[in-house]
Amino acid sequence: MKATFDGTSVRTGPDGISLYEQGGYGRTGETGLTLSVEEALYLIQRGKLDVEGYDFDSLLMQSVNHPETGANFLRSFIVYRDIRERGYVIQSGPHDFRVFRRGQRPGKGTTQYLIRVLSERDLVSFPVLIREVATAEHMRKNFLLAVVDDEEELTYYDIRFHRPKARDYQPLESGICALPAGSAAMVFGEGAQLLQTQWFGTSLDQDRLILSPPEVLYLLDQGILTFSEETIDRATYFASALLADDELREKLTVYSKLRSLGYTPRTGYKFGHHFRVYTESNTHSEMLVHAIRDGAEIPISTISRSVRMAHSVKKKMLFACVHTDDIQYIEFARIKL
Repeated sequence: MKATFDGTSVRTGPDGISLYEQGGYGRTGETGLTLSVEEALYLIQRGKLDVEGYDFDSLLMQSVNHPETGANFLRSFIVYRDIRERGYVIQSGPHDFRVFRRGQRPGKGTTQYLIRVLSERDLVSFPVLIREVATAEHMRKNFLLAVVDDEEELTYYDIRFHRPKARDYQPLESGICALPAGSAAMVFGEGAQLLQTQWFGTSLDQDRLILSPPEVLYLLDQGILTFSEETIDRATYFASALLADDELREKLTVYSKLRSLGYTPRTGYKFGHHFRVYTESNTHSEMLVHAIRDGAEIPISTISRSVRMAHSVKKKMLFACVHTDDIQYIEFARIKL
C-alpha cells in the first residue's frame, strides 16, 4: 500500500481505509487514512506499507532527529511496537497512547489503558502524575507508566489512587506521662503497658517503652500524652526533633492520618521507606508507605526499586503526597500486559 509523509504524519489514499477497518490503524478522513509515524514504521516493518521517498531507516532517523519531538520518539515507537505485538490496538492520546481492550478497536470497542512513556532516568513529577491519574479515573481507564530502560527493555506500572478505609479501634485514655530522651521519649509503668496494647513504641523492658518522634507528637496532639518535665512543650520538642529529621513534618501528617483510620504504622526503615502499615491485624503489614512533600519529583529508578522491594515482601507500595489539607495516596504496581 502506498503512502506519503508530510513531515508530521503519513497519509494513504482511499485504499488505506482497510488498515483502519481490519487492524484499527490511523484515523479516517475524506480522502483516506492518516497514520502516526509510529504506526507507519510498524506497518513498514511488517511489509504492509510503502512510504514514498522513505524506507524504514530513513523515516525513523528523520523522526528521531526532529528538533521538537525527536528526543522521545524512539522510546515511543518501542512502546507502540511492543503493545501491538501483544495483540492490542494502540493509538496516540490523550496522554502518550491509549490502548483498546484486547480484540477491540476504534469504533468497535473501548479504551482500557492510558499510557505515559518514560525513560529510566526521568523524574516522576507527582503533581503531574496525580492530574493524569485523575484524568484516567474520570474516564474510567487504567493509567500506566511504560518505562524504557537503556537497553530498550520495557517495564509497565499500573498507577492508581489508593483510598484507605477506616476500621474500628479502641481509643486510648489520656493521662500518660513521658520523659523526653533526645529525639525520642520514654514512658514507664502502666502507661508503657497501656501503649503497648495499641502497638505504640519499642519495649526496653517490661516497665519502659521508647516512643519515636511521630508517635510522641501524635499522642501529644491527641491529648493522650504529656511531658513530665515542665521545661519542654510540644513546640519545643517538635523543633528539636525536626532538626534531626527534615522529613518529620510529612511523616507526622501521614502517621497521624493512618492512626486515625485505625491502622498501625511502624517504621519501614529495613524496607527503605518511612512506614510499614498494618491494616487488618498486627501480625503482617500489608503496605509500605513513603511520605512525600507536595510538588515532589522522584526518579523513576527510585520508584522502580521501591516497587520491586514491596513486591518481594508481598506488600502494596504507596507514596503519600501531603497537600495543605489532604493526603493523596498513589499506589504503584508492576504489571504484565
